[in-house]
Amino acid sequence: MITIENLTKAYKDVQVLHIPQLTIPKGQSFGLVGNNGAGKTTLFSLLLDLIEPTTGGISNNNVAVHASEDWKPWTSAFIDESFLIGYLTAEEYFYFIGDLRGVSKKEVDEFLLPFEEFFHGEILNQKKYLRDLSKGNQKKAGIVAALIGKPEVIILDEPFANLDPTTQIKLKKLLKQLSEEEQVTILISSHDLMHVTEVCERIVAIEKGEIQKDLQKNEATLKELEAFFER
Repeated sequence: MITIENLTKAYKDVQVLHIPQLTIPKGQSFGLVGNNGAGKTTLFSLLLDLIEPTTGGISNNNVAVHASEDWKPWTSAFIDESFLIGYLTAEEYFYFIGDLRGVSKKEVDEFLLPFEEFFHGEILNQKKYLRDLSKGNQKKAGIVAALIGKPEVIILDEPFANLDPTTQIKLKKLLKQLSEEEQVTILISSHDLMHVTEVCERIVAIEKGEIQKDLQKNEATLKELEAFFER
């Protein structure tokens, strides 16, 4: 589904990312872990064409990300609060995303019904702008908006941060269901090794912009990752 070839990103003379080759097949739940400054957000920004690569490229379902926008209809993401439109209410934002993805207001309303418990009654029908919601509720709204329109690829940066434990558990179940039952390709970055190993079948550890570990999850994966970061 996603192929990366000879990808680098440099700012002036400093190279912050170098990935010679990486392939993420359709339906895989892929976790990216690393310390601050490791290159996680840079990679996701390149995947979403938010920044240009210095060399190399990325293809999403055989579409060159930096040469075409044809990959956008089946790809969605929530990286941070900048993806939201702060002066809209949650409902207005969901309808806006639905309109972009060819989903009617009625269909958006039907889509949102199963998320009432996920929202804890704090997001819908509150007459609040997104900018006035808590960080956790902003993240909930952004993640759910990223699911509208049945995307085939979903990219989430630190999806579990600022969420309460109950919501974290529900989100993990949801992401696993999307990957395992609906063959959605899920890409997640996180500082939390336990969350990633619970959700993802493949985990890549990145350090100084380069891949250091590429693991298929098994019973020893969490300990192996902990040992790597304890060095």
